[in-house]
Amino acid sequence: MSNLHHIVVVGGGAGGLELVTQLGDNLGKSKKAKITLVDQNLTHIWKPLLHEIAAGTMNPNDEETNYYAHAAKHHYEFVLGRFEGLNREAKTIQLSKTQHSKYGNQSDEFELSYDTLILAVGSVSNDFGTPGVKEYCHLLDSREQADIFQQDLLHLYLDAQNNNTDRELHIGIIGAGATGVELSAELVQAKQNFYKYGLNKIQPQNVKITLIEGADRILPALSESMAEHSEKQLKKMDVDVLTSKRVEKVDADFIYFNDGTRIQAELKVWAAGIKTPKVIQNLEGFAKDRMGRLEVYATLQTKSDPNVFAFGDCAHCILDAREAALGPRAQVASQEAAFLAEAMKYRIQGKQQPMFVFSDKGSLVSLSENKAVGELLGSVNVQGFVAKSMYVSLYRLHQATIYGYTHAGLLTAKDFVTRKLMPKIKLH
Repeated sequence: MSNLHHIVVVGGGAGGLELVTQLGDNLGKSKKAKITLVDQNLTHIWKPLLHEIAAGTMNPNDEETNYYAHAAKHHYEFVLGRFEGLNREAKTIQLSKTQHSKYGNQSDEFELSYDTLILAVGSVSNDFGTPGVKEYCHLLDSREQADIFQQDLLHLYLDAQNNNTDRELHIGIIGAGATGVELSAELVQAKQNFYKYGLNKIQPQNVKITLIEGADRILPALSESMAEHSEKQLKKMDVDVLTSKRVEKVDADFIYFNDGTRIQAELKVWAAGIKTPKVIQNLEGFAKDRMGRLEVYATLQTKSDPNVFAFGDCAHCILDAREAALGPRAQVASQEAAFLAEAMKYRIQGKQQPMFVFSDKGSLVSLSENKAVGELLGSVNVQGFVAKSMYVSLYRLHQATIYGYTHAGLLTAKDFVTRKLMPKIKLH
């Protein structure tokens, strides 16, 4: 039995995969620790790409990373399983796995021991109990959900084409944070691409996209200047932007507001809030905030157990008592992953844990294939193609972290060629 310190990371999202890559290449390769990643899926997709997958403007099969193959190259072990809970006294986590086959479904439950546990399970959509959301709205928390939306959108176009019937299509996006804004812009591009490739019974001008926000402006978590420019661009794209509109309920055909009005929407996406996954909410003995996030110190250790760390969207971290907790942003998770990769070296040596320091690089929001808007370092505004290039570079940096710069460069070249040769919309 190995005496190596066992670091288990639960969650293979952007932060989790970046963390185990760095831990594996350092501590795992040199046999200073055993590194294990746990995830319920076999492959990784960078979550900020989900709006492009949902709109069909990106083929997810070209962008996914297989955990087993990646683990073999980066000196960590991958365990396929769904995180169900943990036993702090025994220092074990409970996992489950369901196998689907011709002969039926087989479910297994098993345990995995740890010396250090790092939770990076992200967040899921919060419908706030709004009637009809679960039944009639699409969510974009996972690759599977993005695929389902893309297939539903495609089949609406195929049905209209097969029935040789001109029709309108109404799409309602509830929540004008970054996800809602980016999806709206991507769907504008998608409707043009469908028409270009012969699915012309739903003409672009007959696709009505409505972006709905309960606050008095879109992108409420970002600066007013970013919100104003983004709204201006969306309106140029003929996206109908509704602010100060609170959704009361949803049914198969309409979105209803608390002021008594309603709009038609055959396709509806809920992107109005987040919360932690139920497994985190159900963990007993851990201090949590109102969103269910685990409260952590600046070391990213949970306040209830020094052997359990949490980061990313599932962690509530306040670095300065005068400031709010760090928000659920990709750059927060990425910086925390890099910090923990170094902090684990201190931990296995028995040294005092360092404190995380966050450096806000700014924000970028994509507004279609060649446009974006951003604010860097708190005051530098960028727009258009320059901002879009910077937005794309964030994904390239993620690829460089998990693959290395040479591999990431080859992937960039491959993507450039693929996008020149392949259709600009996924038609299957």
